[in-house]
Amino acid sequence: MNNKSYIVIELSDTNLVLFSQVDQQSAQSMRRNLANTQGLLSYRVTPSFVTDSSLPIVGDVMNQTEALALMATSDWSTPDPE
Repeated sequence: MNNKSYIVIELSDTNLVLFSQVDQQSAQSMRRNLANTQGLLSYRVTPSFVTDSSLPIVGDVMNQTEALALMATSDWSTPDPE
């Protein structure tokens, strides 16, 4: 398991992200849900925009296991063909 934290944000809020404080380089490199309305950010040190609540997050801060479980849901990935 890694020591990263993960958050989901609305893609309409990406202008509030300081990408120098997260693992992703830009809004284009974020993992997105299938509806293309939310994105996933990961980080090792809590970004200032999370600490000061200037960026609203969807749900709670997650660990890797929780983030992988979210990514496996039908909102974030298509089922494998049988």
